Amino acid sequence: MSDARPDLGLLELLVAIDDNGSLGAAARAVGMAQPNASRAVRQWEQRVGLTLIERSPRGSTLTAAGTVVVHWAREVLADVDRLLDAAAALRTDRDAELRISASMTVAECLLPAWLGDFRRVHPDIKVQLQVRNSLQVFDRLLAGECDLGFVESPSVPDRLHSATVAHDRLIVVVDPAHPWTRRRRRLTIAELAATPLLVREPGSGTRSTVDVALAEFPRAEPLLELGSAAAIRTSVSSGVGPAVMSTLAVADQLDRGELVAIPVEGLDLPRTLRAVWRPPRKLSGPAGQLVSEIVRRR
Repeated sequence: MSDARPDLGLLELLVAIDDNGSLGAAARAVGMAQPNASRAVRQWEQRVGLTLIERSPRGSTLTAAGTVVVHWAREVLADVDRLLDAAAALRTDRDAELRISASMTVAECLLPAWLGDFRRVHPDIKVQLQVRNSLQVFDRLLAGECDLGFVESPSVPDRLHSATVAHDRLIVVVDPAHPWTRRRRRLTIAELAATPLLVREPGSGTRSTVDVALAEFPRAEPLLELGSAAAIRTSVSSGVGPAVMSTLAVADQLDRGELVAIPVEGLDLPRTLRAVWRPPRKLSGPAGQLVSEIVRRR
């Protein structure tokens, strides 16, 4: 009987015949031309082998079989309405969630304040934050696994849109006892490149920026690869070795004298920190609200 299944428009027409007392009035009520309405009912009667309406000059009335069919048609249409209401509720719940992937510097140094302000204004929006490196953030966005990303990478894939949310700068830091703190002349880029450094893993925005800046010089192998700015910061202050880090990540340690910034001749590494998202270009919903509030407060 699958070929006899009516579409919802036909069910609405049958209910309208019962409500309005004639096929013509029913057709007008559902926005259908009367010849089309008459043909649709007649074709379905033929498919199911039942006469549903009695046609007369005074109008159309339901047969006994038609009355039963219309009763169930009303039930089906009510179930469809409930289905649509449930889908709308699910969409509302989804729209009230914000899935964020953020690179380490942004997640550690900026997002706590941003999200704190956002939650005070939008307490009903659930925020999920996962910390990844910049490359992983791009991958998650392109796979549809998050709604919004924050990265410190020097470039953004063509398939994504972006907006500037902050700026920082990369600097060389060492512990106070490191020999570089007693140098009388500035460190050169070549010397920095030739020095084993504490670095983030490949795919990190900080790692990518440093690799680009030192690409023309012979490079030493990394001293250690570590998965977070906090781990690198602790290792540097413990005397393990030098590192190139964001000013956002080491500001407090520099102020307390736990780390020392080492100037490098001819090396300046400003960075643009970005929000990134999938098309369309205009960001909407909770993600759009968050980015708009961050940009407005810059």
